[in-house]
Amino acid sequence: MKVAICDEEKESSALLCHLIRQQEPDCEVVCFDSSRQFLEARQHYDILLLDIQMEEMRGIEVARAIRMKKDKTILIFVTALKEYVPEAFDVSAFHYLLKPVVAEKFCTVFENAVKEVRKLQCLEEEQLFFHTKTKSFTLQKKDILYVESRKRKVDIHTAGEAYTVYATMKYMEEQLGQDFYRCHRGYLVNMAYVLEYGEGTIRLQNGESVFVAREKYSQFVKTYTQYIEKTGNVRSVSHEK
Repeated sequence: MKVAICDEEKESSALLCHLIRQQEPDCEVVCFDSSRQFLEARQHYDILLLDIQMEEMRGIEVARAIRMKKDKTILIFVTALKEYVPEAFDVSAFHYLLKPVVAEKFCTVFENAVKEVRKLQCLEEEQLFFHTKTKSFTLQKKDILYVESRKRKVDIHTAGEAYTVYATMKYMEEQLGQDFYRCHRGYLVNMAYVLEYGEGTIRLQNGESVFVAREKYSQFVKTYTQYIEKTGNVRSVSHEK
């Protein structure tokens, strides 16, 4: 697991590095004393501890640059000021720690961040294998936007292509697991891609929409809310009543 600390205050970086190595001795920890230095490294880190108040570029701007690249780095902001909390939500921050950092609090937050990284790694490794008359192929669960029923077949929609295979919706529901919701007898949606929803439809991040059955709408809202709480995804989602 790779962890980066980006903080102009060397004493703060040293403390965080010490706490991390105490808690996760096998972690690779790299310290950066400026936002420019971090960005120029062009490396992926599983967890980034990021100060907000930096001279060259504020931590919030660094976080936005990371999110623009679709990087799933777990962001933990470390700062002396509370006023930046709303901006932290805008870049899907995992947590917000105030300086001076309390060791016990940090250990709890970092432990949860490590668990989240491991969960994301497991999701990335989860694949489904399919066989048709003409070819065999695998798809990662995280790449599937939604599944659409076609009588004895299903269309599996990803961002780049739709794959048609012989399968039942029940089978797909069992294989894909709890992060997918059967919002309609003809649709199974990946909640990670929900952009907005209203009674009748769910719109996905790629602009496509799927139907949500009237009798399933309330349960969908409840399940989706639980999904957001579980994953820590604080991205704003629009909904219409």
